Amino acid sequence: MSRDRRPLAGLLIGHAVSLTGNVLTLIALPLYVLAETGSPAATGLAGAFATAPVVLGGAFGGVLVDRIGYRRSSVLADVVSGVTVAAVPLLHATVGLPFPALLALVFVSGLLDTPGQTARTALLPEAAAAAGVPIERAIGWAEATSRGARMIGAPVAGLLVGVLGALPVLAVDAATFAVSALAVTLLVPRGLRPSTEDGEEGEAEAGGYWRQFAAGLRFLVREPLLRAMVLLVLVTNLFDAAKSNVLLPVVADRELGGPAAFGLLVGVMGGGALIGSLVFSAIGHRLPRRATFVTAYAICGAPPLWALAAAPPLPVVVAVVAVAGLAAGALNPLMGAVELERVPASMRARVYGVIGAGAWAAMPVGALGAGLAADRFGTTSTLVTMGACYLLVVLTPLLGGPWRTMRRPAPVARQREPERVPEPAERERREALS
Repeated sequence: MSRDRRPLAGLLIGHAVSLTGNVLTLIALPLYVLAETGSPAATGLAGAFATAPVVLGGAFGGVLVDRIGYRRSSVLADVVSGVTVAAVPLLHATVGLPFPALLALVFVSGLLDTPGQTARTALLPEAAAAAGVPIERAIGWAEATSRGARMIGAPVAGLLVGVLGALPVLAVDAATFAVSALAVTLLVPRGLRPSTEDGEEGEAEAGGYWRQFAAGLRFLVREPLLRAMVLLVLVTNLFDAAKSNVLLPVVADRELGGPAAFGLLVGVMGGGALIGSLVFSAIGHRLPRRATFVTAYAICGAPPLWALAAAPPLPVVVAVVAVAGLAAGALNPLMGAVELERVPASMRARVYGVIGAGAWAAMPVGALGAGLAADRFGTTSTLVTMGACYLLVVLTPLLGGPWRTMRRPAPVARQREPERVPEPAERERREALS
């Protein structure tokens, strides 16, 4: 049987390059806003407009991706993101770029990010089968590209912003989306699409968009552990968005040496998470789930916030962030395993979309609130308070409740065959022989 590795290569290349573009935006955009306005509040507002469309796209885009097609959705998402990001330096250099127009471009750019990533992920099983690669390995490669994009792209972006400025980096960002769209267009054939079981496609068409969306939402609401996980991640992502979109760039710019320090810290966090996820994939099945979950969250959450508040030398902050990244690498695989065990296969796309949207829902509020708090109370007080709140939130699984069911499902015991009762004639023969 011939193997065709091009579709898998196209998806992985597109995934890696597109996510690298997202990281470039993550670094360049807040530094551009901060340089133009000098205001942490304006930086937080831009961060809110960057994360809000991710929530909307994740919640409502899954069904649309199913209808448009996965390959086409991936290409379309990259094209829209590339055009809108390219418009920022172009307008700034020509007719000017008012702040409201910047917010609009940022919003549109992020609206299709999550559907585009979902589309590429949905095609992985078929691409892996065409390449003769186990699906676990293909998913592992996709996760590695995600972590690697942050690890490599962030320091490079920080250095480029320091040397060239934020606007040229945004232009490079637009080019990455074009490369991603081209890779998927050339390497992924039109005929590559997920196969559906008999009856599934007809049921999806008959159900309609809102009925399918509501079914996924109802399932999540009725699952106590998944609901608790989403609520916890909702709150912690609020703090993480405040840190990454506002407080980290502000502290890096004012205390740690500028854009290069910002990019270095983001890259170290991504690199630590990459190593942590690989380590967890090797030994995670031997670890107790709830204790591992709480420990990893406690290490990756509060310590970086307190380190930024203390503003020690950059190498100390780098070390703290590296350890936090190692711990963070265990969280997504662990939660993904729980979701995979509990969500029916026929509902995964809908339920995962709602889970992702719920996890991201408070991030715009976190970015906006951090900017306002930093202006009002200062970055140090804001970081210390956030770290304490973060720690209290991630300790709540120790209280029990639905978190007790986080353990692995017990293996199905092999049933013993009932002992056969001998027939009367057979019993008589045995007694005669004995």
